Amino acid sequence: MLKERLKQYNVILASKSPRRQQFFKDLDIDFTIQLKEVEEIYPQELKGTEITDFLADLKSQPFTNLKESDLLITSDTIVWLNGKALGKPKDEAEAFSMLRDLSNQKHEVITSISIKNKYFQKIVNDTTIVSFKELSNDEINYYIKNYHPFDKAGAYGIQEWIGFIAIDKMEGSYFNVAGLPVHKLYKELMNI
Repeated sequence: MLKERLKQYNVILASKSPRRQQFFKDLDIDFTIQLKEVEEIYPQELKGTEITDFLADLKSQPFTNLKESDLLITSDTIVWLNGKALGKPKDEAEAFSMLRDLSNQKHEVITSISIKNKYFQKIVNDTTIVSFKELSNDEINYYIKNYHPFDKAGAYGIQEWIGFIAIDKMEGSYFNVAGLPVHKLYKELMNI
């Protein structure tokens, strides 16, 4: 359906995330991948969805020569725990600290999507509430050693081992936690 709807557009996904790329394939979208490096820094006063909205827009800004037929899609995900954003861990120690903080807690996973053209930009976001069981240090270390979650917000991937054993309850979209609220993307693209 989207392939037909978007046939006059050159859809550009600006994401190196293999999960986001797979979601685009699974939605039957014809797209290309273009990457431009952006330093993901946001004003410290921003909270929750303000952060992901800001970063999704920031990732679109280097694409200054969009044509009328281009449709640029950028996205950003954070884990929001007790009023603090957890991004991607820099190393094993930071990954351990993040997972220890998430243990036996409820947190939010927030993803924003920017859909941009030469003439318009629309930013949408989605929030999923995730509850973790109590994790042992051995479980955390096992996950970090075997899955190297350094490219994932909050140091975990729902589709990996830790998601299988840690998540007690979830309210909202599974796909949002995996990195892209595909239901919202589909809706917005169908409305173009």
